[in-house]
Parts: sequence; C-alpha cells; structure tokens
Amino acid sequence: MEHSKDQPTDVIVVGAGAAGLYAAIHAGRAGAKTLALDGARRLGAKILVAGGGRCNVTHHAVDEKAYAGASPNAIRKVLRRHGVAETVAFFEEQGVELKREETGKLFPTTDRSRTVLDALLAAAARAGVEIRFPRRVERIERRGDDGFVVSGEWGSAFGRRIVIATGGMALPQSGSDGTGYDFARQFGHTTTEHIKPALVPLILPGGHPLRDLSGIAVPASLTVHGGTGRKLKTFTNSLLFTHFGLSGPCALDISRHWRASLIADRGTSLVMNLLPEFNEQSLDAALLADAGATVLTHLREHLPERLVRALGEAAELDTTARVANLSRDRRRALVRLCTAWQLPIEGDRGFGHAEVTMGGVPLKEIRLETMESRLCPGLHLIGEVLDVDGRIGGFNFQWAWASGYVAGRALGVD
Repeated sequence: MEHSKDQPTDVIVVGAGAAGLYAAIHAGRAGAKTLALDGARRLGAKILVAGGGRCNVTHHAVDEKAYAGASPNAIRKVLRRHGVAETVAFFEEQGVELKREETGKLFPTTDRSRTVLDALLAAAARAGVEIRFPRRVERIERRGDDGFVVSGEWGSAFGRRIVIATGGMALPQSGSDGTGYDFARQFGHTTTEHIKPALVPLILPGGHPLRDLSGIAVPASLTVHGGTGRKLKTFTNSLLFTHFGLSGPCALDISRHWRASLIADRGTSLVMNLLPEFNEQSLDAALLADAGATVLTHLREHLPERLVRALGEAAELDTTARVANLSRDRRRALVRLCTAWQLPIEGDRGFGHAEVTMGGVPLKEIRLETMESRLCPGLHLIGEVLDVDGRIGGFNFQWAWASGYVAGRALGVD
C-alpha cells in the first residue's frame, strides 16, 4: 500500500483500537478522507478480551473522579464533550443494545465482545474509513506545513493530519508496546517520569497464607497508607485470592494508587479489611457479644470457612475455641487481621497482566477542545497514550470514546 504526496489522505490514525476506531469513524463522518493503520494481525485485541470477553463498553455514571493521572478539571473537559448517553446512542445506532448490571457496568446484551468490535468496524466502513492491517508504523516524519509521512516495512502513507492512538504499554501482546510515547517525544512532547502498569494484580510473598486460598473471593476493602500512616485511598469491592496474591476489582483498582504512593514514599503500606462493615472496635464488640460461640461459628457467618481457618492460623489461635476462652491478646490479633491486615506486597504482575497504563503524555500539552498537540500542529493524541487511567468498570473505554470523538470531530473537512 503506497499513498503518495500527490494524493494525500486527510487523516491518518495510527492504531485501530477503541480510541483510534472511534476517532476514525467520527473523522470520516465529518467528511475527512481517513486511513487507519494498525500493526496487529487481528484487530481489536483489547476490545475482544475486555470484560472477560464480554466488553464492558462503559459505566452508567462517569465523571472525572473515576480517573487518575491528569488534573480532574482537564479530564472533565473531555468527558463532558461525549458522555455515557452519547456512547449508548452511538452503539444503539449500530444495532448494539447495552444492558446495565448491578455494578453499573454496561455490556452488550449479547455478552460478546465481538458484537462491539463488529459494530465499530461496520461504522468505520459506512463512514468511508480505510483500515489497513497489519501495517505497523515505524516512522513518522513531518513534511513542512503540508502534513506527515508515516512508514514501515509495508510502505508509506501521507496525511495532512495524524492521530496517535497507539495505546500505552498494557497487554503488549495486543500491540501496545509504548511506541506512541516515542512518537510523541519525537514531536516535542514529554511523558510522565513514571509509566507503570495499572489495573493490575498484586503479588504477595511466596509463603504468605493468603496464597493458599486461591479461588476464594470476598467483599473487602483495601487501603493505601502513606509512610506517616495517613489513609490515601480506599476501594471496597470483590477481592480474589490467587496462587500469586491478589486480584479481582478491589485489587485492580487500588494497584495504581499503591504504586503511585510507593514511588513517592517508600513507607507505603496496603491494609486489608475483610469485613468492611466493621472496624477493629466494632468487630471486637461483636465477638464479645457472642462470647459463647466458637470463632469459626461466629466468623463463618461473614467469611468462607477456609478463610476463617487461615485467619486463625495467622492469629495463632484455635478457631474451634469459644470466643470467651480466648486471651485478650489473641482475640485482638484476630480482630486486627480481619479488619486491618497489613499486606507485604512484593510488586505487581506487570504490563502483560495490566488492563491499562499509569502515566503518559500530560494533558496540559494537548488542546482539550480538539485533542491536538500544543507543540505540533496537525498532530492529535488520544486514548491511553495520554496520562489518564480510570477505575475498572468501563471507565477507560469511556475515555477512549470521549477523546476519540473530540479528535474525530475536530478533524472534519470544512
């Protein structure tokens, strides 16, 4: 495939994932001759694996408080340009009906990610978007004020404007290998000092008792504490114990905040409350009020038996003993483990298991009304390559739709 300077494309989108496809669709609808290039052999890998293969398209309520990275005000300016209602309407136009689950997540009623990807590809075709893959872009060159030449082993293409939608570094097997950061830096942009995995499972030491509870999931709270003991961030959600440590929504949501705090303060700690409805004082009082019951009988009303027995071992007590027969110190040790167990996190499982990237190009370097670079006219950056990462639950897809829409509409031909 060769596009010459004599026959330029209005817009070249580098990366045909969620944000890139959405931008290409809206650029095409706005009259721009649009070419989308992607290096993957199969399009939409992240879309297809999202939500356990069901694709959590968005969340029923989205605002800037669900995100980290850039300033909340900057994130809000983009989100309000294309909100949840607009996303739902777009997919309805494509024949994709979304359903809301108890968690607030919106999934296609088919429960198939392929439904979402097929709808995006069909919308792109109707908008006149040309999609080519695998076409890995290895170089981008500025050609004066005329536009940009992108090239790779496949050849080259010329576009008056270009959109970087390459993603961050999460799930590198999908093609997100950080190349977008290199392209951004090439045109004068900076990236945050730290680029790390986010929404990623956490690792406990090999001998930690929780690693023996693989497969057990419970509602729990995880709290990041700074070196002074101050609570920095708390999430309460389902927590899954695994053979390596912690996963599930609660662990994934807290992971980037744990990492960010650790970068700033080596004294950071992560504390788990297995009974979020209790604190140390209220649980101790509840145990004393049921002093005739065994520890196992009392806690089994709230927690799986295997977990209760593990708590007993960690607290060095017999869970078949009656609460009344426990020493004050043993009872207090049990209460502390139930409600404030400090976890010695060794690290996370890395980009290969992360759902999104923490860090990227700062939004202060982007014109938020168009997603155009403040440093290089004609260059637009969207999606995960920017310093924005959201909670689990469809928030990162909503950022992709919103930033893609803003860029796409701005790329229309007058």
